[in-house]
Amino acid sequence: MRADVVLGSVTASSTDLAGRVVAIIDVLRASTSIAVALSNGAKAVIPFDSAEDAVLRSRNFERPTVRLAGERRMRPIPGFDLGNSPAEFTREAVEGKTVLFTTTNGTAALLAVQGARDVVVASYVNASASLALLRSALRGGTDVAIVCAGRERQFALEDAACAGRYVRLIRQQLPDVALNDAARACAILEERYGEDVRRVFADAEHGQALTEAGYARDLEWCAAIDSYPVVPVYQERQITKLGPERER
Repeated sequence: MRADVVLGSVTASSTDLAGRVVAIIDVLRASTSIAVALSNGAKAVIPFDSAEDAVLRSRNFERPTVRLAGERRMRPIPGFDLGNSPAEFTREAVEGKTVLFTTTNGTAALLAVQGARDVVVASYVNASASLALLRSALRGGTDVAIVCAGRERQFALEDAACAGRYVRLIRQQLPDVALNDAARACAILEERYGEDVRRVFADAEHGQALTEAGYARDLEWCAAIDSYPVVPVYQERQITKLGPERER
């Protein structure tokens, strides 16, 4: 059994991911916003590469049934209903709606995944729920890959630290699971910060940029461990909540 980390979705080949259960991490902020949206009753979240693709797809829906959401360079996309701040995905905004979602890093990482057995969207806010799925896969003999979306195709401290948390907690219960070097490095990084997720964000370049852009409140949402205990599963080009109606 293996639990490997891939630092950057552009470096993840189909060979790295084939047949594995894959966790996609974009802590600031797409993974968090997806978990919040599904917790608050969104029917599904559909990722897109571009705003234009999302708008085009929205024409296949009755307008009241969808929400256009996303960001470019951290800012909401003009004409969209929502940005990428977790606080925007309230029950009033998304319950029963299909969210058409495009972001700079997170949705690109999801769309880049090829050949995985299952794909889960992971973050701090749904860590224990997502970990349960990853551990179950490993116990059943399926290897796991944790893909860090990064920031603009570069290493992102916050995603690596979050991946390190997953690696550490996997090894607590499954000590014989093999790790690649990236997984070991992320675990060492996470050990340095411990439970102080806010310090991770304060040190991270993207966390600093969000604060400077006026999104400091978003960091509080993203740091709240296990605050939204859902398992968002990406399958058939959409993300839905794992539950009784959608068992694996």
